[in-house]
Amino acid sequence: MSTNEKVRCDWCRGSELYEKYHDEEWGVPVHDDKKHFEFLILESAQAGLNWLTILKRREGYRKAFASFDVEKVARFTDADYERLIKDEGIIRNKLKVRGAITNAQLFINIQKEFGSFNQYIWSFVDGKTIQNEWKSMKEVPATTKESDALSKDLKKRGFKFAGSTIMYAHMQACGLVNDHITSCFRHSQLQN
Repeated sequence: MSTNEKVRCDWCRGSELYEKYHDEEWGVPVHDDKKHFEFLILESAQAGLNWLTILKRREGYRKAFASFDVEKVARFTDADYERLIKDEGIIRNKLKVRGAITNAQLFINIQKEFGSFNQYIWSFVDGKTIQNEWKSMKEVPATTKESDALSKDLKKRGFKFAGSTIMYAHMQACGLVNDHITSCFRHSQLQN
């Protein structure tokens, strides 16, 4: 446990890695396609697992998935797939690995259609962070109408592991919503 006395969201207690992620990344608005792609890979890998499990493997994912270079991942072959499902540095779920490769290809289609993935995803929140005022983590929803709409559109485009809960986690991580509880020191820092 950190000796830092800052008030934080409950979910990040008990792990310095979690605290660092919470303090420096979670909820910070992302406008970089490479970072969006990284979070899409990590969040789809997290389905059914806890986020700390994925954070501990983040460097393994970075190495396995070409430093999250979407163009390179989109060109992964069957040999790359076979290499990935044997890679102990990542979650070796066959569907998740195949989904990451498929999603890379579809991510590029969105970039071509909208100019960037960033333009596309921020359109679901009218281009600005939704500022929530939750008093406790119990109030924070697992999905919203915005994540439902994003999920529905991504699935229509063929994305895998793009359910509303996963998409809401992406929106939280990438600052499309500010879901830090109001007593957390990061809540006010991330106000528009």
